[in-house]
Amino acid sequence: MNGDVKNRKVEKKRKKEQYVVEEMIRLYCRKKHKGHGRGRGRMCPDCQELSDYARLRSEKCPFMEEKTFCSNCKVHCYKPEMREKIRQVMRFSGPRMLLHHPVLAVWHVACSVREKKKQG
Repeated sequence: MNGDVKNRKVEKKRKKEQYVVEEMIRLYCRKKHKGHGRGRGRMCPDCQELSDYARLRSEKCPFMEEKTFCSNCKVHCYKPEMREKIRQVMRFSGPRMLLHHPVLAVWHVACSVREKKKQG
């Protein structure tokens, strides 16, 4: 595959992952931290910090081309405190994504199943 096409594909994948994670954090914030997240793009300071951190980690990820999601990665680059926070967000928001973002939820499940088949 042409390097330019490959780079565009990786960037598109990176942006989609960042969008999904941000939406999951936004949902978590809206439900858990009442009063925040009412306006589009507004989160409490803790959730905004987690979202910014997740975006930065994604931007610096050298494995974006091969991996599907961070949970499937062999290298966990989140600091332990942030890793625990993102786990809480994923546990809470994951099941609720079917109601709030059904297309993203189905896409995520399909990618996860495909990845598990690849790994054997």
